[in-house]
Amino acid sequence: MDWDPDTQAMLKVAAGDKQAFAWLFDRHHASVARFAFRFVGDAARAEELTQDIFVKLYRHARSYKPTAKFKTFLFRVATNHCLNEMRRGEYRVARLTAEAPAEDDAGAMQMPGPDGDRPDQALSGRELEAAVGMALKDLSDRERAAFTMCRFEGMAYRDIAEALEASEAAVKSLIHRATLAVARRIEALQAGTVPARSRA
Repeated sequence: MDWDPDTQAMLKVAAGDKQAFAWLFDRHHASVARFAFRFVGDAARAEELTQDIFVKLYRHARSYKPTAKFKTFLFRVATNHCLNEMRRGEYRVARLTAEAPAEDDAGAMQMPGPDGDRPDQALSGRELEAAVGMALKDLSDRERAAFTMCRFEGMAYRDIAEALEASEAAVKSLIHRATLAVARRIEALQAGTVPARSRA
């Protein structure tokens, strides 16, 4: 079958190919680290979680089926691991600011408010990241996971639903509530007011 390079590599990993695993790690490490950071708010801890996630990926390689996209499988492992960590109650997303691991242009958030086209209302990258971070820390863990996969990783609702083991309707609802919360933060920052705690 004409599988994409990620799928081909993962099937090799399932057969014990460590070089294929190293290739996948290098290719997807940054996006998983960013995802983990959205939960714990600390770059060093996010890196530890990323290492754990890839260890789990390797251990569960034989359960991978090429009917699912590799990225969906990867983020299912990542989501389950991050949610389990959060349930332990040891972490609080206390600060999600411009200290987040660097995003490339394709993963950047672009959610201007109604006056976002006005030069005097434009937000700098740091201000936007801070606004998004403040909103994300007030979201539920599943809202944060769904929003991050959608807005930062560009994943389709169908793939997010599979990663979260939820229905597409539930995913759309999670992303809608999260998007409203983030938009309110951005609009408040543009208006120069102190944003109220998210009610999403």
